Order: sequence, then C-alpha cells, then structure tokens
Amino acid sequence: MTQTSDNVTWLTQEAYDQLKAELEYLSGPARTEIAAKIAAAREEGDLRENGGYHAAKEEQGKQELRVRQLTQLLENAKVGEAPAATGVVAPGMVVTIAFDGDVDDTLDFLLASREYASSDIETYSPQSPLGSGVNGKKIGEDAEYELPNGKKAMVRILEAKPYTG
Repeated sequence: MTQTSDNVTWLTQEAYDQLKAELEYLSGPARTEIAAKIAAAREEGDLRENGGYHAAKEEQGKQELRVRQLTQLLENAKVGEAPAATGVVAPGMVVTIAFDGDVDDTLDFLLASREYASSDIETYSPQSPLGSGVNGKKIGEDAEYELPNGKKAMVRILEAKPYTG
C-alpha cells in the first residue's frame, strides 16, 4: 500500500520489496537482455530499415524510463503501516463515495499510487482529480472534483477505512 505526502511515498514492506525487486531486475538482467537484442539487430546491417533494431531501442527507452521512475520512488519511500481508521480520507484507505449524494450510486476504491494498483479493487491516485478531491475529507462531507470534460462533480464520503489487502 502506498500513500504520498509531498515528495515522500509511504509503502508497506511488501510493496517496497516488490518495487525493489522490479528495479533490480530492470537494472541487471533486463538491461543485459535488451543490449543483446540491440547488438544482434545491429549486426543485421542497415539500421535505417531495421525494424528489430528500432523496436529494441524503443523497448530500451521504456525500460530506462521505468528504472528512473522506480529509483526516484524508492529514494523517497518510507516504509510504514497503513493509516489509522480516523474517519478522514487519506492515502492507503478504501473509500466509499456516493455520486451527487445518491446512496444507490456508490463506488469503493483504494486511494493509493498506481504502483499499488491491483485487480481486487479500483485504485485512484491521490493526485487524480477524484483522489485530490476526496483526500483529507471526513466521512459525511461532500467533495468536488473536475471531470475530464471540465465540468465539476460532487461526491459524498460514506466510508474511509484502512486497506488491509
């Protein structure tokens, strides 16, 4: 589970270990593999018309971007516990909201960074429009956020409890 506060990202030990293992793989074996693909494609001749070479270089660029993202995330990470059940929405909590105050139109989601997104529950980043709108609100309060089309939407906080996995 993660929660972001300014430049610090709070991670559970499990999430930290998972991201660290991904970084170690991408920085070691994966770099060696992509370098070998590029070298093999380079030996095929003319690089201007070599699709394998260009695909390998693009894959290398994406991989290096992920390495930089993980490095930055882990440098600013603090390992800790889930937030306490205080009734205030915070990263690391499962939040239940009602759209326009309609208790029949609700959504449960985890407020956490995308590195912790899982298939078990929908995840919204604290930096997303909905995430930033509800972050810090108390149960029973209304929160406003901006939709992709620029219009405003209102939700009511029905519940906020620590994510237990």
